Amino acid sequence: MHDQLIELLITGSLDTLLMVGVSALGALICGLPLALVLVCSSDQGIAPSKSINQSIGSIVNIGRSIPFLILMVALIPLTRLIVGTSYGVWAAVVPLSIAATPFFARIAEVSLREVDLGLVEAAQAMGCNRQQIIRHVLIPEALPGIVAGFTVTLVTMINSSAIAGAIGAGGLGDIAYRYGYQRFDMQIMLAVIIVLVIMVMLIQYLGDQIAMQLDKRKI
Repeated sequence: MHDQLIELLITGSLDTLLMVGVSALGALICGLPLALVLVCSSDQGIAPSKSINQSIGSIVNIGRSIPFLILMVALIPLTRLIVGTSYGVWAAVVPLSIAATPFFARIAEVSLREVDLGLVEAAQAMGCNRQQIIRHVLIPEALPGIVAGFTVTLVTMINSSAIAGAIGAGGLGDIAYRYGYQRFDMQIMLAVIIVLVIMVMLIQYLGDQIAMQLDKRKI
């Protein structure tokens, strides 16, 4: 029983990390550009556009307002279209990515807005175009905050992956539901909780360390 539990936890942990890792990459690729558009198109941005800002802002707000469980069920047809199934680890990647993208976009937006406007104005005075300002001023200056925000996003995604696992996505959530809840086995439930706590603490620690190192480089 002990060996079987360890094997279950290892498999579940790997599935959870795969699920969250791929989804987090998708959220980063899609969320950061959204954040940049929101900041650049704001009234004090380098390319003010009220219509673009309001449109993107509304999409992000709608995405953030839908509970993950409801979103996952609603996206079943899209999930089947993309990955060919609505069950398993890869099926959870689609709703996890879509749910995490607006969440991360708002966090990254806050970090980008905190960049000193004087630095942006100085870059404009030197003749930098918008792309150069984004690449050499906005992103480098906001990077510690973006990393910290991405760490928070990862932790949130682990929580969501546990919910996804409980309805057939695999991972630690699936183990907790099938072997712990349905069989009333508190040992398995407790073991899954401990693994999740350790996973979250490690991710938070690594994220904090990276953010601190990036912040020191700015000094």
